[in-house]
Amino acid sequence: MSRRCEITGVGPMVGHNVSHSNIKTKRRFMPNLTKATVQSEALGQNVTLRITNAALRTVDNKGGLDAVLLKARDEVLSPRALKIKRQIKAKLAEQTAA
Repeated sequence: MSRRCEITGVGPMVGHNVSHSNIKTKRRFMPNLTKATVQSEALGQNVTLRITNAALRTVDNKGGLDAVLLKARDEVLSPRALKIKRQIKAKLAEQTAA
């Protein structure tokens, strides 16, 4: 599995370990990924995604998974999240048409 957030697209970053004597060695900063089950109000089902804890706080702050996915750009979403976004858009279009 890739170490990439399915909502924000955050992946590993590269930096330096800096010693007391200022010697720099390469290191990787890994994202804090967790497997979270989030409920989609439009679909009426739970969705399990691998997301960062920061993205989980964003989902809580913005008012749910639907709001976050609808605002997110398609380029940063994983294929699973993009599929869920399409399903949400279709369900909302169906509800407004009826």
